[in-house]
Amino acid sequence: MSEYDYRSIEQKWQRFWSENKTFKTDINLSKPKFYSLDMFPYPSGAGLHVGHPLGYIASDIVSRYKRLKGFNVLHPMGFDSFGLPAEQYAIQTGQHPAVTTKQNIERYIEQLNNLGFSFDWDREVRTSDPSYYKWTQWIFMQLFNSWYNYETDKAEPIETLVAEFKMRGNTHVNAACDEDTPHFTADAWARLSEKEQQDLLLKYRLTFLSEAVVNWCPQLGTVLANDEVIGGVSERGGYPVERKLMKQWMMRITAYAERLLQGLDTIDWPEPVKEMQRNWIAKSVGAELHFPLDGHEHKHITVFTTRIDTIYGVSFVVLAPEHEYVEEITSAEQRAEVDEYVSWAKNRSERDRMSDVKTVTGVFTGAYAVNPISGEKIPVWIADYVLAGYGTGAVMAVPGHDTRDYAFAKKFNLPIPEVVAGGDLSKEAFAAKEGKIINSDFLNGLDVKEAIKAGIQRAEELGVGKARINYRMRDAVFGRQRYWGEPVPVYYKDGIPALLEESELPLVLPEVDAYLPTETGEPPLGRAQDWKYRGEYEYELSTMPGWAGSSWYWYRYMDPQNDQEFASKEAIDYWQNVDLYIGGSEHATGHLLYSRFWNKFLFDLGLVNQDEPFKKLINQGMIQGRSNFVYRLVGSNIFVSFNIWNDIRKGLYKPSEVEKIITDHLGDNYLLENGIKIGGEIPFSILHVDVNIVENDILDLEKFKAWRPDFADAEFILEDGKYVVGVEIEKMSKSKHNVVNPDVLVEEYGADTLRMYEMFLGPLEQFKPWNTNGMDGVYKFLRRFWKLFFDEQGNFAVTDEQPTPAELKSLHKTIKKVEEDIERFSFGTSVSQFMICVNELTALKTKKRAILEPLTVVLASFAPHITEELWSRLGHSESITYAAYPEWKEEFLTESTFDYPISVNGKVKTKLTFDLKASKEDVEKEVLASEAVQKLLEGKPVKKVIVVPGKIVNVVV
Repeated sequence: MSEYDYRSIEQKWQRFWSENKTFKTDINLSKPKFYSLDMFPYPSGAGLHVGHPLGYIASDIVSRYKRLKGFNVLHPMGFDSFGLPAEQYAIQTGQHPAVTTKQNIERYIEQLNNLGFSFDWDREVRTSDPSYYKWTQWIFMQLFNSWYNYETDKAEPIETLVAEFKMRGNTHVNAACDEDTPHFTADAWARLSEKEQQDLLLKYRLTFLSEAVVNWCPQLGTVLANDEVIGGVSERGGYPVERKLMKQWMMRITAYAERLLQGLDTIDWPEPVKEMQRNWIAKSVGAELHFPLDGHEHKHITVFTTRIDTIYGVSFVVLAPEHEYVEEITSAEQRAEVDEYVSWAKNRSERDRMSDVKTVTGVFTGAYAVNPISGEKIPVWIADYVLAGYGTGAVMAVPGHDTRDYAFAKKFNLPIPEVVAGGDLSKEAFAAKEGKIINSDFLNGLDVKEAIKAGIQRAEELGVGKARINYRMRDAVFGRQRYWGEPVPVYYKDGIPALLEESELPLVLPEVDAYLPTETGEPPLGRAQDWKYRGEYEYELSTMPGWAGSSWYWYRYMDPQNDQEFASKEAIDYWQNVDLYIGGSEHATGHLLYSRFWNKFLFDLGLVNQDEPFKKLINQGMIQGRSNFVYRLVGSNIFVSFNIWNDIRKGLYKPSEVEKIITDHLGDNYLLENGIKIGGEIPFSILHVDVNIVENDILDLEKFKAWRPDFADAEFILEDGKYVVGVEIEKMSKSKHNVVNPDVLVEEYGADTLRMYEMFLGPLEQFKPWNTNGMDGVYKFLRRFWKLFFDEQGNFAVTDEQPTPAELKSLHKTIKKVEEDIERFSFGTSVSQFMICVNELTALKTKKRAILEPLTVVLASFAPHITEELWSRLGHSESITYAAYPEWKEEFLTESTFDYPISVNGKVKTKLTFDLKASKEDVEKEVLASEAVQKLLEGKPVKKVIVVPGKIVNVVV
């Protein structure tokens, strides 16, 4: 018969889609739009493994389904192609990162096309392409030329701020700006030099230069983001990272903190992701207080507290080791100890310092501050649990009512005053948020909420503090001391940063002789020969961070060839924002937060029409690797099959019995010849083995010997002639040899099988283990589906006969189920329904067009290649892509008959089918007339017949 030749079918239709640009999308006002987007990948040299396409398959199913439903679908793909891995490879090999990146992208595109994704490749973008990063640079320039006006609650052109300064100074300006911004009049502004004016404007600009504490990695020669530092070392390379104060380009994301919080209530995102963003932004309502420094006139330590009610419980102040005052206030007696501690603390990452609550460390500075409310003099300490990048870099310590302060006070024998009644401070801090205030002068007797109000009022009356809303989120460091990134479109004239003209964009990366920092410590761009603006002024030598290009890319997909603007108003007005975004939850506080920030900024400038970029977000779960293991006797090349090894491990064999196992399998002289002695506990080494040479947990011995040179002479102790491997579920990674290449599976089973199997593994959002063995079931299903269209001789045998009620019921049940499943993104249950339907139609020997044609359309989103082929054979000249999704009808789903279980004296004996509209009397009459029932009665007289309509019939004899 006609065989399902998936290889030729898939190659044929992938070629057809490419040549005919089947998925090319243009603005079409006659159709509703649907924008389906995947988080675009970084093209690594390893290519895709089977875990990577999971989200892509899901978005492709939805995209194909929406086209069938009459939507104009934008489903693009591109590459986040700037990044540290390509740069590190360039440092090692001398090969330009652009070459490596291009090769990796070509590999990705080949793999993606092999899986039959319906991407509009005419819209592909690459963040490292100058035609793309021209507009990343342009957006940076708009940010530089903008400030945030809290009165209008949006970004505005910097010219409006300058006009205000000229007219009234900054006394009436309510703006996002640096903490140390001075107040000045219009006259004072006019007297400032150009440099002084520009320095002041930097305190307001949304992108600006500032001294910031950063993660500096000397070996990599660059600043790293917090998520690039694990355990005090760089995630890539494992190099030491230290905290260092550096002048950096920053983004004033804090201006948008409140809007970023409020916007979370308007979008359909997973609650854990929204909660991560809320916790990252961390809004607090409290008070800002100034603690004067004893002996340092006009200097004070600023703290933010949500619990000013505990002000009389402050027994010391703690500064971050990086705090600007540490150097100045440290006494001579404490200098050596403080310097040593600061040096130690700066090499710990913020993540480590925040999470390590058990280790208590700190040093007394020798300085004292004055409690601004009580007037009490209190010591100033430094400790690494206070972070320079959060709040003010200082805390007022209330050990009686804060757990960390309590541990610190206990460690260093500091006072622990009680100011909130109800706890036992001899045992632990009383950190309750309710209670009566005690030992606190004018606050005594008030409850916590009342005391907070009274404390703020007193601070404001005394001029030592004020009510304030605080956010834990800090402004984002925007500079990286790397080569492979977007050049910042800035040059320096007399030390003042200035922007290029828009007509001069893009500022293209210059050629350099090496991709390392210069000998004098400048970033790699410092190696560029004669690289100056108009041959005279120094360019900025840092490049933009990895998140720059990914913070706006969905707009470029709307209009990727436009060289006049980042996207046309027509395109943005039509596509608006992303309807469905699929990607990993690991980007919750990075890409997803920065993207929302940039989108809101572009919205403020009237350049886009939506405040939020992504309406619905789905985080796909991870496909975990199914690792396999072999067990080698230490000191030998003998590999013992899993169950034998497991019995040895459990102590079921004595050493002498193990010797016998080895000699029985490998000969009497094996141990002697190889110098192996066995005694006591039997030592084995457990090794990961390449999962691609294992099938159904059985190791291919010849492939294993060829896998590594040192295994060429391996010998095996087998079970029933086979080597059974061990199994464990782990993260898929090259080091564990559990990476499954989709190319191999596509070759063996076909892309349609792989697509459906990944959906069949379980709910999209869940983590699930990979098991190649399960693919065979999906492959058999597709072959059964194919057979529905052919007779036993292999002839195409679809007829125009009228379908039966049973056939219509099976079809419409499937149409309904799949439609509902896709709309709620539950794809695995659809695969199950397809299998049920095909089994039912096979049993019914269905060959009817009225059934098979609509079923082909429903399946097309999941298995696009086989359905294109059958659609063509059904006589259609155009792609199934733009067919119409069939409507299910309730009339075909309603049951008209029922198979009644027939019981005799309460025991079910047989079944009989009756019309559901039949009366009790008719059912009883036909049951008693049934030959099958009469045999069961064996001539016994019937006492009564109980008929429960639509349930059961019981004959009592």
